[in-house]
Amino acid sequence: MTSHILLMKPNHRDLLLDTGLRVLHKRGFNATSVQDITEAAGVPKGSFYNHFESKEDLGAEAVLRYIESSNKTQAALHDTKLSPYARLRKYLECLVQVAEKNEFCGGCLLGNFGAELSDQSEMIRARVSKGFSTWSASIAGVIAKAQAQGQISKDLPASTLAAFVLNGWEGALIRARVDKSKAPLEQFVKVTFAKTLAP
Repeated sequence: MTSHILLMKPNHRDLLLDTGLRVLHKRGFNATSVQDITEAAGVPKGSFYNHFESKEDLGAEAVLRYIESSNKTQAALHDTKLSPYARLRKYLECLVQVAEKNEFCGGCLLGNFGAELSDQSEMIRARVSKGFSTWSASIAGVIAKAQAQGQISKDLPASTLAAFVLNGWEGALIRARVDKSKAPLEQFVKVTFAKTLAP
């Protein structure tokens, strides 16, 4: 009976992490307190420190959770029914749809934390940097395949093109948030395929 009760007990760590990710993404790191997170999660504030040493510790874990959740969107990059070039286009169009669905609020957690915390938290900066590197490598892999098929120019290495595309996407996403419009994202996709990822 005791073991049954323990199995039914909610996992406060996962609850705090998922809630923390949502609140931090919406409000930003410095504008969010531990109490904001525990209240949103519906757990006592004291229980937070049973699972995380600090808000910074939770923030670093939230970056990993965010990267995991982004893997669903990246499924388009691995759709072998499409050519590598078509996969890239479908992927970026999916990102535009996600931003529009979110009404251009929140943006990208990696970009947000990168801008807010790179000079404040080495732990989080390192996690964000690794997240960007992994993301860029995924895009580069598909660009390399498209280059091998003659769909994208080989004038620049796939890794350079991928980094440029990712950096451009992050900038376009900020502009979309400012303008509350998908126009910057659509312009980014149009120019990317007309110029950066041209044959």
